Amino acid sequence: MRMTHEQLLALEFPEREFGWDERDTMLYAVGVGLGRESDELPFVFEQGLQALPTQAVVVAWEDTWQDLIGLDVLRVVHGEQRVTLHRPLPARGRVRARLFIQDVFDKGPGRGAILLARTELTDAASGAPLATLLSTVFARGDGGFGGPNGRRPDPHALPTRAADQVRERAVRPEQAAIYRLSGDRNPLHVDPAFAQAAGFDRPILHGLCTWGMAATEVLRAACGLRAQRLRHFEARFTAPVYPGETLHTEIWIDGEVVSFRTTAAERAVVVLDHGKALVASA
Repeated sequence: MRMTHEQLLALEFPEREFGWDERDTMLYAVGVGLGRESDELPFVFEQGLQALPTQAVVVAWEDTWQDLIGLDVLRVVHGEQRVTLHRPLPARGRVRARLFIQDVFDKGPGRGAILLARTELTDAASGAPLATLLSTVFARGDGGFGGPNGRRPDPHALPTRAADQVRERAVRPEQAAIYRLSGDRNPLHVDPAFAQAAGFDRPILHGLCTWGMAATEVLRAACGLRAQRLRHFEARFTAPVYPGETLHTEIWIDGEVVSFRTTAAERAVVVLDHGKALVASA
């Protein structure tokens, strides 16, 4: 890492403006696996189109900041993702996006660093807040730069009772090739040679695709597929998913708080943990 802790926190990234339209909204929905069931039509058909709340993480996609601060991008892992919606995401819109490094923790030489990156999205016309994104990034090759040894936010504790609902959805073999068209063109997800250089035996699914697929199951279980009811969504990434696998999502519903955990069924490996959603009452 080329910067000190103080320099990272003082960084001022330029505000940028982004736009999306109905085609982008439908493409994102297909990219996270929707369009297979008749009741998913509102997310993939322009008449009465709804935007998935998790689309907020791609409408202003920006990943060049990792290069700007000198991270070893081959050893960067997405640790957690949170999104808070201040109003429903429209199917078409324009936003201004501001990126901030909220905090950085130095785990020491050979142990990496943890960065918390916050993005504020506001409506480009009115300036009204639209969404706040918080990403936890584990930079495995960038420890020992002299920063404090802190900790990332405490994870959400899952209920100890049996899940109220369990849902399964297959990951299509070509899922990563579709999802990457919404912004994240990292070759790790399609190029076998790049994946092997990064330490994987084959390309893996985008973590945010897995995250978005789990969100659709929460939407179905707790919100009746009414996108405007989902106000907050978060989870910790704990293992990669490979295209062609089956996602097994356990869901606990406690009023406006919904907890979840997702497993790659064929390997019995937890891939999303400590999941939490906040939903508005019907």
